Amino acid sequence: MKKYRLVSFFLCIPLLAGLLVLPAAAAGSADPTATAEASGIVAGMHIEARAALLADPDTDEVLYAQNAHERMYPASITKVMTALLALEAVDRGDLSMDQVITVSNDVFTGIGEGGSTVDIKPGEQLTVRDLLNCALIPSANEACNALAVAVSGSIAAFVEQMNQRAAEIGMAETHFANTHGYHDDDHYTTAYDVYLMCREAMDHAEFRTIVSSKNYTVPATNLHEQRVVRDTNALISNYRITGYLYEYANGIKTGSTPEAGYCLAASASKNGKNLISVVLGAENPKDAAGNTSRLQFSESARLLEWGFNNFSQQTILDDTALNIAEIPVTLSDQVNSLVVRPEGTLTATLPNDMDVKDFDWDWSLIAESVEAPVEEGQVLGSITVSYKGTEYGTLDLVANTSVSRSEWLYRLDRIQKFFGQLWVRIVIAAVLVLIAVLVLRRVLFRGQRGGGRRRGYAYSGSRYTGGRRRKR
Repeated sequence: MKKYRLVSFFLCIPLLAGLLVLPAAAAGSADPTATAEASGIVAGMHIEARAALLADPDTDEVLYAQNAHERMYPASITKVMTALLALEAVDRGDLSMDQVITVSNDVFTGIGEGGSTVDIKPGEQLTVRDLLNCALIPSANEACNALAVAVSGSIAAFVEQMNQRAAEIGMAETHFANTHGYHDDDHYTTAYDVYLMCREAMDHAEFRTIVSSKNYTVPATNLHEQRVVRDTNALISNYRITGYLYEYANGIKTGSTPEAGYCLAASASKNGKNLISVVLGAENPKDAAGNTSRLQFSESARLLEWGFNNFSQQTILDDTALNIAEIPVTLSDQVNSLVVRPEGTLTATLPNDMDVKDFDWDWSLIAESVEAPVEEGQVLGSITVSYKGTEYGTLDLVANTSVSRSEWLYRLDRIQKFFGQLWVRIVIAAVLVLIAVLVLRRVLFRGQRGGGRRRGYAYSGSRYTGGRRRKR
C-alpha cells in the first residue's frame, strides 16, 4: 500500500502543475491606417493672377490654390504683419490704443519715391490708433515705421520680430526686410503664407474694425491739421476706384509695386460663412476703349463668390454613427462586447456636390478587449476621417452604454491572474518538489529501518533463555 501511495503522489504533481496554466481570453485587433494632410486644388477654376488662394479661416481649410507656394512679393500687404505686432503689444499692455507716439527721425527708412503716404512728419504726435488706421486704410508707409519704433525701439529690431512672428504662425516661405512692403529683393512671401498672416490678424476685433472701414479721420496734431484718409480696397470703398464694390467684403489689404504686380488679400462674410482670398501678381490691362481692368479686385470678388456658391459646411461625422466597431468585454455576465461611437462632431467646408459617404474612416481601439465595469462615454479608441489623402479631423471613440462587472467572474479572474504569474508558479513548483522529496525520504527511511533481522531474546516466566549460558 505504501508503494501505491507514493506512486499516486508523484502522478498528482503534473496534474497540480497543470492547474497553474490558465486559458487565455479571446481577443480582436484593430487595423489602423495612416493619413496625410494635403491642400485641395479644385479643377475647372483659374484666377487671372500669378498666384491665388481661397480658404475658410474658421476651419482652416484651403478651398482653392493656384501657385500658392510660389515665392512672390507682398508689397503693402506686409502692413498686416506690422499691425498684428502692434495690436499684440497692446494686448500685452506694452502699448495702449490711445497712447501718444512721437514720430522719430527715421520714419522714412526704406521708403523710396512713389511710396504711399499721409504726410506724417518727424516729431509729429499721433496715437497708436491713428497710426494703425493710417497704415491699414490709406496704406501709409511712414506710419508703419513709427509703429515699429514704438513697439520694438528700432525698425531693425521690429523687422527681426516680424520674421520671428512669421515663423511662429507657420509662414515658412516668408522673409521680411522692412515694415511696409516697399520693394526689396529679400522681402518675399507666398499666397499661402499671406493667408496665414491674415487669418491671425483677423482674430483681433480692432483689426477687423479698421480693415472694414471706408475712411478714418485723423485728428489735428501738433504738426498737421485734421485729415480724412480713404481705404484703398475697392471692394469696400469706391472713393479711389469705382465699379468693384462687393457687398460681402470686410477687408483686408491692398498692395502694389512694379515687381509685385497688383495684390489683394480680401475677406468676406455671407450667410454666417467667412472666407479669405489672396490674389498676388495680377495685372491691370486696358481694353480697346482704354478702360483699365483692376483684376486684383474683380478676380478676388469672383473667387470669393465662387467659394460662397460652391461650398458649404457639412457634418462628416458625429455621435449618431454607431456601426463603426465593437470591442470585446470581459468580467461581465451581461454582454460579451459593446458598441463604440464617436464623441463630438466633425464638420468641414466641402464642395456642395461632395458626398460625405465617400470619406474614409480609419479607427483604432486602445486595447484588444476591455474589462468591466465600463462607463458610458469611456474613451476606448479614436477615429480619423479623410478623403483622398486629406485628413479632416479625429474624434474619440467612446462606449455607447455602461456595462457592470460580475463579482464572481472578477474574483475568479484575480485568482487566475495571481496563479498565472511566473514567480507564483515557480514558488508552487518548488514547494511541490520539496514536499515530494520529503515524502520520498520518509518512505525510504522507514524501509531501511524495517529491512534487517533483529537479534531476539526469549523470556518465559521468570526464566531467562537466550544468549550465552553461564557455566556452573
